[in-house]
Formats: sequence, C-alpha cells, structure tokens
Amino acid sequence: MPPTRILVQAAGQVCEDKNGQDTRILELEPIDAGLSDFFLVTSATNDRQAVAIADEIEHRLKKEFGAYPNSVEGRRHGEWILLDYVDFVVHVFLAPCRAFYDIERLRKSARPLTPAELDAELKVALAEKNLAARRKASSKARPAAANAALEAKPKKIAKKALKKAPAGKAVRKKSSQKPAAKKPIGRKACGRRRFRSFQECNEVQASRASSGENKGHPERRPLLSSGIEFRDLVSFQPDALEFQAQREL
Repeated sequence: MPPTRILVQAAGQVCEDKNGQDTRILELEPIDAGLSDFFLVTSATNDRQAVAIADEIEHRLKKEFGAYPNSVEGRRHGEWILLDYVDFVVHVFLAPCRAFYDIERLRKSARPLTPAELDAELKVALAEKNLAARRKASSKARPAAANAALEAKPKKIAKKALKKAPAGKAVRKKSSQKPAAKKPIGRKACGRRRFRSFQECNEVQASRASSGENKGHPERRPLLSSGIEFRDLVSFQPDALEFQAQREL
C-alpha cells in the first residue's frame, strides 16, 4: 500500500479531472489521528456529477493502488457521498449541502491545502528523500573507493616488478655463464706441484736429473736461493710461504 499522501493526491486529481469545485484537503492534527489523517472535500453541481466523482475515485484508487474503501455512504441520494479509506475520508457534497454542514469550520484546527499545494509538498519531500539517499550512498562509496585504491597500489607495484623481472633474469643468465675452459698447451696439460721451500724444490729437481727425467732439456738446473732459473712457471707467495711450480710434461 502506498503512503496516504499519495492516495489523497490521486483522489484530489480525480476531483480536478471531473470538474469538482472548491476542492480542499484538510490535514488533521495528531489529536484527531484516531479518526483519520486527511479529509478530502469537494463540491458538485448536481447529484449525477457527485456520483460520477465518487465512482471515479473508487475506480482509480482500486486500479492504480489496489486500495478499496472501507465503507461508502450516501450514493443513493447523491447529496453527500462519503468514501471511508480509514487513513483518509473523501466527502463529495452538493454545494448547498456543503454550506449547511460546513466541515471546514468544524475542523478549524486542521491545516487546509489545495491539491496543487499537496503536490508541491510531495515533490519537495521526494527531493529531500532522494538527496538523503545519495548522501548515504556516497558516504558508503568513499571508504570502498579508498580500500580499492589501497588494494590497487600493491597490484601496480607487482606489475612493475614483473615488467622488470625479465631484464634481471637476462642479467643473471649472463652472469651465471661459466668461463670457457682453457685448451691444454702442447701435447699434454700442464701439471702443477707446490713446494714448501727452495730446498725441497732443489731436491725434486736433483732426483729428476739423476733419474733422467730432464733428458732433452739440458738447460734445466736446480733452483737457487736467489730465484727461479728453469723454464717451469714458479709463483711465490710471501704471505703464505708457498711456492708453486708448473712444468710441461
């Protein structure tokens, strides 16, 4: 069921469409709320017009809003037709009958409105309601947007890292390549032997000379204490007190 004001607005529009005269809407005070919330009062020039207005109000409210009157009175005579919708009551009078009963005077505490004024109030109320709903939606959307922005930052950082990752992999691949092995010199690879002192090196050379290993190389002589005088490559490391000799086999 739509709000009562919407139903009263629709009934007032029917009165205007059927040429009802001096249509008034009385908004009753909360003291009279036990009786009803609104009175809709209009006048007709004859009984047929009064019946037509009442029938059209009943038909349109039933068709558009599914609202049925709780009770209908006075339709047979047509001087004063009353449609009771509980929350509001419609009074369709003939002009002399309306002046006689003078409902507006009996309900002086009620706030009188015309259908146009009620329409304006409903538009203002609807605009305020829409504005409040938009503010509520925007207030909810702001934290959601902030959270989405915070979630988007790590994604952007991750994308940048993924873009930079291939270059890093290429660098790693280049650095991970092993240096090419050196080819052996001559017929056989060079052999290495470490000596603790010059004396040990001389003894090895002397033993080789006596065994005939130095045949074909008469220029090889034992090492002197002053340095290295044979063709084998010898490196001296003072800190570690090590000597390294390399010779061709």
